[in-house]
Amino acid sequence: MSGHENRDGRAIPPDGGSEGQRIDRWLWHARFLKSRTLAQGLVQSAKLRVNGERIARASRLVRPGDVLTFPLGPHIRVVKVLALEDRRGPAPEARLLYEDMDPPAPSPKQGAVQAIREPGSGRPTKKERRETTALKQGL
Repeated sequence: MSGHENRDGRAIPPDGGSEGQRIDRWLWHARFLKSRTLAQGLVQSAKLRVNGERIARASRLVRPGDVLTFPLGPHIRVVKVLALEDRRGPAPEARLLYEDMDPPAPSPKQGAVQAIREPGSGRPTKKERRETTALKQGL
């Protein structure tokens, strides 16, 4: 047995034995996308980055500690891979596979006035419409 094989004769990767998982499979297991086909499409669109490097092949392996950046809907997701999984489990288990590193949502501006209406109170009055328009225009 040489220094580059384990007991059953398989080669040990140069990173010390930490094997990875295909990126499309990991995205599907972590429940970011509904199917592996959609995950492959995201990767092949070359909009996904692993540790800042643009990836275009679904066969790229990810390992714990890798940081993924990718668009998902109107948001850019930034997640750190914490673990790999052999199956697609329920959502609570999937959340344990990654750490969400997205910046927190911007808080509302201090002193900003918001037009608040009770649900089901009918159409807005002319005054409420003006307040809403002014709020949208930033006046």
